[in-house]
Amino acid sequence: MNEVEEIKSRLNIVDVIGSYIKLEKAGINYRACCPFHSEKTPSFFVSPTRQIWHCFGGCNEGGDIFKFVMKIENIEFSDALKILAARAGVSLKPQMGGEFEKMKSERQLLLDICELATRFFEAYLKKSVKGKEANEYLLKRGLKPETIKLWRLGYAPEAWSKLSDFLVGQGYKRADIVRAGLAIEKDEHKFFDRFRNRIMFPICGFNGEVIGFTGRIFGEADDNEAKYLNTPNTLLYDKSKALFGIDKAKLEIRKNNTCILVEGNVDCIMSHQAGFANCLAVSGTALTQLHLNIIKRYCSNLILAFDMDEAGHKATKKAAELATQMDFNIKVVPLVNEKDPADIILYDGEEKWKQMVENAQPINEFYYNLALQNRDVNNLEDKKKIITDLLPFFKKINNAVEQSHWLNKLSADLRVREEDLRKDMERIKDDYSPAYPIIEDRVEPVVQKQKTRQDLLEEQIAVFILLSRENVNLLPLDLVNNFSEPTRDILLKIIANPQITNDELIDSLKNTPATIDFLNYLILKSEVEAEIDDLPKELEKCVIERHNLINKSIRQELASRIKESEAKGDWEAIPKLLEEFNLLTKNNKNNNEKENFEKQALEEKKDIAQKDEESEEHEKGEGCSEEECYTEEVD
Repeated sequence: MNEVEEIKSRLNIVDVIGSYIKLEKAGINYRACCPFHSEKTPSFFVSPTRQIWHCFGGCNEGGDIFKFVMKIENIEFSDALKILAARAGVSLKPQMGGEFEKMKSERQLLLDICELATRFFEAYLKKSVKGKEANEYLLKRGLKPETIKLWRLGYAPEAWSKLSDFLVGQGYKRADIVRAGLAIEKDEHKFFDRFRNRIMFPICGFNGEVIGFTGRIFGEADDNEAKYLNTPNTLLYDKSKALFGIDKAKLEIRKNNTCILVEGNVDCIMSHQAGFANCLAVSGTALTQLHLNIIKRYCSNLILAFDMDEAGHKATKKAAELATQMDFNIKVVPLVNEKDPADIILYDGEEKWKQMVENAQPINEFYYNLALQNRDVNNLEDKKKIITDLLPFFKKINNAVEQSHWLNKLSADLRVREEDLRKDMERIKDDYSPAYPIIEDRVEPVVQKQKTRQDLLEEQIAVFILLSRENVNLLPLDLVNNFSEPTRDILLKIIANPQITNDELIDSLKNTPATIDFLNYLILKSEVEAEIDDLPKELEKCVIERHNLINKSIRQELASRIKESEAKGDWEAIPKLLEEFNLLTKNNKNNNEKENFEKQALEEKKDIAQKDEESEEHEKGEGCSEEECYTEEVD
């Protein structure tokens, strides 16, 4: 057993994919909205039996655990291999006499640098004089020693190139340290550390690997120094996507179907320490659509706990608008007295924070209270501002009862007529669109061969046969022999032995891995489409259409040969070619007429059934008055 097979044998695809997106049971399989394209109806299916996944919606992507991790993380196979090997506890053996290690991908190289930097910062927090002072500061902020260790917090020494010199001593190039976001190059070949005299918060990816850092200045910041400094965008770290705590929170978010979103790193860590392990923080930027795309994989409920100063209000409104577009159920924790979550937990206690989270306001209520805050409902100008703020929001409420509720409440609070509010709301342009358009966060799909109508028909016929082996007699052998590989090979084996099970079928194809992969896909598709009305009739339709495509192809070839014969003056060959062409045309016409006849017969049956029902109602005296019935009898 090679390393790939061993990893697959140790890992369950449901657990792997379920650590990235929220899956729900669907018969013997699991389903979700596809993470690789936007959709509202789940078309992404995972088969624990086959250990494969496939999207039967817009992107038509599919594969095994390696393909999924490569796409969701946007990484190469070698990186996916390392991630899944670590998860499975499989040691990867160096290959090609050690050359494998030398040929590390750029991403892995940067990951190694970030990991080593994290250990460097951790060591300085524990052992250096200034680091111990920083550690005491963290303890005073309410963090427990085990929390500091769990989140791998550290300290960057106040020196120009201490970290860079250490990493160079470990065999890394200064240019690579710059590309990891840990150093800055000034002028020509002059390097210095990006983070100096800062408490370091490692930012991790989905699987706990360090991809970047947030550094908080320790002590008073100079006028030219930022209080918080983040890794710039690198191959690993993208601030528009990175979420602080995602590796530790994702399972709890999925379990609770709720994500608590805060602004600061310490807010997030303290929330986890207080028992709210479903908490995340945005990292070095405002909340973006791409952040929400990631959160949506795990849950549909979002609780926002941002500062309530002017900037916090704007951030909350923007976040709420973005989340509303993505159909999140949104609540807001109004933070009072300028306290952030970390301070509330430290000074007021964990129970207080728990109560505030449990009593979070629904977003509609928050918007309403925010619009009325610090405004006089008796003042005309303030009334106009309140109405201007709220009516565009009210217009976007899809539920008529809910919309009416808020209009009625606003009418009562401002003492204005609801009718006038509705008129003003109707005057707001219907094409009103949010300032933050939806952005799809997905890996660019691999360019795949576009399936032709012939491919789709053959695939669907195979699915029907897998669903119902007894219908294999409806499948002409000469037709199947015209199918493309590997569908033909699969169907020929079923025709030869209709009693063959799926597992036996797979075993019989063990020498053709590509055919087995395709068969597993067909089996999953058959499980997804298990409930089909009148399966034999649907199968027959596909068979007829596939016959017609074959006839069409042959007729096109005959037409081309007839033209060639005319051009050459070969008049003897033309009558025979015409005879073949006309025969195929007649067969195709008969097939179409048969299909149309069946459709017409079905419609006639429906009409007869409807007339019988009307006649029965008529005899009972239902459906017409005495006068109407009498008139009908006279007529």
